[in-house]
Amino acid sequence: MALVTGAASGIGRATALELARRGADLALCDLDAAGLEATAQAARALGREVIAREADVAQEASLCAFADAVHARVAAVDLLVNNAGVALAGGLLDTTSEDWDWILGVNLRGVVRGCALFVPAMVRRGGGGHVVIVSSAAGFTPSQALLAYCTTKFAVLGLAESLAEELRPHGIGVTALCPGFIDTPLTRSARLRGEYDRAEVRERIVSGYRRRGYGPERVARALVRAVERGRVVAPIAPEAWALYYARRFAPGLLRRASARLAARGRRPAPASGP
Repeated sequence: MALVTGAASGIGRATALELARRGADLALCDLDAAGLEATAQAARALGREVIAREADVAQEASLCAFADAVHARVAAVDLLVNNAGVALAGGLLDTTSEDWDWILGVNLRGVVRGCALFVPAMVRRGGGGHVVIVSSAAGFTPSQALLAYCTTKFAVLGLAESLAEELRPHGIGVTALCPGFIDTPLTRSARLRGEYDRAEVRERIVSGYRRRGYGPERVARALVRAVERGRVVAPIAPEAWALYYARRFAPGLLRRASARLAARGRRPAPASGP
């Protein structure tokens, strides 16, 4: 059985359906009950058994209830995909305490909690398995425009690399998935703060990612390949690979490019006429 958090849309939904097409039964959770049910029905139409529960990865009791439901059906999952995530644009001075609680609760504590609830059962079973933690190209690319988001994605990348060392003796693989500019609903739901909190900035982000044209289905297929190949860090899309190597070999150039990109995002839109 494969478990996917944040399965109602985007990379989570695409991953769930890719795994279903490859013969996996599924355990799925999300806060979006309607989107979650749509994913579950699509997977069932492919002939797969599905456990689908509305759950909030940021709330321990909620995710514990989901874990209990899953472990009532199977002793342990075979593939754990910690995918649920949120995004926030803005710098430190514009990020509130509530914003920090929100993004850390989902992007960091939600991933830690997912690992803590499902990995021990995988170890006890003694039959291998794999853990995927969805980080981001922002996990190795500093950005003043995405300060809080980068903080969480750097953190879970470190978690994945460290967990890979711990679980290797148990025959359990770990992959940090690091997508680049992927067109998902996250561009429309991200919180914008400070100079980025303008409708024109939102439209610029959404239209830019749409024009990029790299959809979540391609990420899902790349996720499966990364698991099959046992990659610990898996950049997804050409720009993610470019940023990954820039981080290693030209960090100063990467910082300057990131600063220019952040400044471009803050620029007001040009006047549209008289």
